[in-house]
Amino acid sequence: MSTTGPSAGTVAPQRRMRADAQRNYDLLVASAAEAIAERGADDVSLEEIARRAGVGIGTLYRHFPTRHSLLEAVFRDQVEAMARQAEELRGAPSPASALEEWLRAMMVFGRTKRTLNAAILATLGRDSEIYSTCGQLLRDETATLVGRAQEAGVVRRDVLPLDVMRLVHGLIMAENAAPGEEGQSDRMLALVMAGLLSNDQAG
Repeated sequence: MSTTGPSAGTVAPQRRMRADAQRNYDLLVASAAEAIAERGADDVSLEEIARRAGVGIGTLYRHFPTRHSLLEAVFRDQVEAMARQAEELRGAPSPASALEEWLRAMMVFGRTKRTLNAAILATLGRDSEIYSTCGQLLRDETATLVGRAQEAGVVRRDVLPLDVMRLVHGLIMAENAAPGEEGQSDRMLALVMAGLLSNDQAG
């Protein structure tokens, strides 16, 4: 899993694996991320993750000797995916659509990250490389995409990137307060975007 984009340059690269080993590694990380997003990091067993990935528990332990090593790999994978998406969005033809997609990506990331935080923070702490990389990526890309939309005249000039990040955090908290309500994420995100758009665009 390689990283792209300057904001993710400090994420340590994975050592090269055989094709079958890489496939199993990727399946395990993806299955763990899916299970964590559904039920939370504390409620998912390693056996369930191996079963979802279609591999034996021994294969899981060969790649991830401890539960923490798997959780950290999931978190790192999420950061790398954000970096790749950010790079694509910087060149998107519609600055408003690019910003909306970035906010949606931050919401998805926030759901997974929330359930991983306690387990990872207990070992790494907030000053760790992976947390610093993640935080800097979110700040830099939000500022870039907000600025690009403002230059295009589609987002209000008085909007600050930090305000946007706080709004996304609020959306995640609101979603957590009423889980399972169909369509609420899209509705709330549409309301936020309507508030960010310039008067000409909103009208």
